[in-house]
Amino acid sequence: MKFKLVRYFTLASVGMFILMALAFILIEQGQREFFKQVQVEQGGFFKSVQDAFALQQEENARRDLLVIHESGNVNLTRLFANALWDRDFAPFVAKAQSIPAEPCRAIADVPGKDGKPVASEEKKACYADIGARLQALREFKEIDAKVFDSMKKSTVFKVKVFDLRGITVYSSEHKQMGEDKSNNAGWRGAAIEGKPKSELTHRDKFSAFEGVVENRDLISSYLPVLAPGTDRIVGVFEVYSDVTPFLAQIKLSGEETRKAAARNQAKVAQEAEKNQAQVEDTSSRGVLIVLALLVVLFASLYAIVNRADRIIVRQDKEREQSQQQLAQAEKMASLGQMVAGVAHQLNTPIAFSHNNVAMAIDAVQRFEGPVKMAGLLGRLVNSAQGDELTLNIANLRPKLAAIEADESDVEMVREMLGDTLDGIGQMRELVENLRDFTRLDRAKVTAFDLNKGLHNVAYIAKSVIPTRVEVVEEFSPLPPIHCNPSQLNQVFLNLINNASQAITGEGRVTIRSTVEGGRVRVDVIDTGSGIPPDVLPRIFENFYTTKPPGEGTGIGLAIAREIVTEHGGEITVATTAGAGTTFSVFLPVASANA
Repeated sequence: MKFKLVRYFTLASVGMFILMALAFILIEQGQREFFKQVQVEQGGFFKSVQDAFALQQEENARRDLLVIHESGNVNLTRLFANALWDRDFAPFVAKAQSIPAEPCRAIADVPGKDGKPVASEEKKACYADIGARLQALREFKEIDAKVFDSMKKSTVFKVKVFDLRGITVYSSEHKQMGEDKSNNAGWRGAAIEGKPKSELTHRDKFSAFEGVVENRDLISSYLPVLAPGTDRIVGVFEVYSDVTPFLAQIKLSGEETRKAAARNQAKVAQEAEKNQAQVEDTSSRGVLIVLALLVVLFASLYAIVNRADRIIVRQDKEREQSQQQLAQAEKMASLGQMVAGVAHQLNTPIAFSHNNVAMAIDAVQRFEGPVKMAGLLGRLVNSAQGDELTLNIANLRPKLAAIEADESDVEMVREMLGDTLDGIGQMRELVENLRDFTRLDRAKVTAFDLNKGLHNVAYIAKSVIPTRVEVVEEFSPLPPIHCNPSQLNQVFLNLINNASQAITGEGRVTIRSTVEGGRVRVDVIDTGSGIPPDVLPRIFENFYTTKPPGEGTGIGLAIAREIVTEHGGEITVATTAGAGTTFSVFLPVASANA
C-alpha cells in the first residue's frame, strides 16, 4: 500500500490547524473572560471601597457624635453636681444608703428564657420596695422638682443617680428607683475606674421629661460624680441625651455618600464595558488574523507537499520501472543460464533421436525388397495352380530364407523407435517444466500448489547448476497459497542458484517445505562455506554483490525479499561459517476470502 502523502498531510495539517485555532480561540476567550473578571473585580473592589468609605464616614460621625455628647454630658454632670449635689443630693444619698440592699441581693436569681439568670419576681419586688422607700423620703420631691426644672426643654431625656453600692437612688423615671446596677459595665467603669462610659442606643419607646417618646436614638453616659474640689467619687450620674436629629443628619450624609459612590460606580462600569468591548474587538481581529495566517500557511505547505508528492510519485514510478527492468534483466540472466542448460539437456536426446530415426529409415529401406517379394508371392498363390505354384515357391525360397535371417533387424528398428520416443518424452518434460517456470499467461495472483512450483524450479535449476551439486527435494503436504507463481519461481530459482554457487566442491542443496505456525515455510539449505559476518548485514541491499564484475547485478536477493514481502511473507537467513547457509521463506496460506 502506497503512502498517501497529500491525503495524510491534509488530514494531519487540517486537524492540527483546527486544534491550534481552537486553542487560540480558547486562549483569547480566556483572556477576554480574565479581563472581564478583572474589570468586575475592580468594580467590586471600587464599590467595596466606596461602601467602606461611606460606612467608615458614618461610623466616624457616630463616634464623633458620641464623643461630643459624652463631653457635653461630662460638663453637664459637673455643673449639675456643683449646683445640686452638696445641698440636695448628698443628704438624700446619705439617707438612701441607710436603706439596706443586701437582703434583696441575697435572693437567688432564676433562669431566663435564654438560659441566663434573671431576677426573680421576689427579688424585683424587694428592689421595688427600696424604690418606694426612697420616694417616701422628705427630700425626694424637692430634688425631683429641681431636676425637672433644670432639664426641661433640653436634649436630656432622663437622669439617674447611683450611690457607690450601685443602687439607683434617683431616676427621673420613678419606677426605676431602687434597681441594682452594680453589675452594669457602665456603672462599674464610672464608679470604680472613674472613667465616663457612653453608648448609642435606639429605643422604640422611652420615658422622658416631656413624656413618653418613640423611635429615638439616645446616648446614655455613665459619669462619675466627684466631690467638689476633690478627685473622690461620691456617686454616678447616668444621663440620656437625644441625638435623633444628629443621627438622621449622619444617615442623610451617608446616603448622599452612597449615592455619589453609586454614580461613580456606574461610570466605572461604563468604562469597564467600553474597555471590554475594545478588548473583544481587538481579540476578534487577532483571531481572524491568526486564522488567515494559518490558511495561508496551510495553502503554502499544501502547494509544497503537493509538488513534492508529484515528484515522489514520478520518482517512484521511475524507480519501479528501473527495478522492473533490473528484475527483468536478472530474470533474463537466469533464463540465459537456463537456456544454456536446456540446450545441453536437449542436445543428447535430440542427437540420439536423430541417429535412431536415420538408422530406422535405412532399416526400413532394406525391408523394401522383401516386402515387395511377399506381395508378389501373395499374388502368385492367388493366381497359380499345381506345379506352377510349386515352381514359383521354389524360386522364391532363397529370398524368403534371407528375410528370416534379418528378423533381428525388425527388433532393432522397434528399439530405436522406442528410444526415440523416450528422448522426445524427455524433451517434452523439459519444455513443460520450462513453460511452467516462465509462463506469463496465468493470473497475476492465484491459488498455487507451491510444491509443484518448487519441483519445476528444482528441475530447471538442475540444468543450470554444476552436476557436482546434488539437489534434494523434501516436500511436506502444503495447503494452497495465493501468490504470483512466476514471481515466486524467480525467488526460489535465485536462492537455489546462490546456494549452488556457495559450494566450491561437491555438495548438496536441499529444498524443504513445511507448515509452521499457520504459514508455509520453504528452506533452501546448502552445504557451502557460509556467509562472512561482514557481508551478512548487507546481503539484501540493492546492487551489493561479492561476485566479480560482470557476473552479478547485486539485486537478486533484494528483489527476492521485495517479492516475498509483497506476498505478505518474510525471508530470513541463518548461516554458519564452514557449515552452510539456510534461507527461509515464510508465506501465508490461502484464505477463503483472499
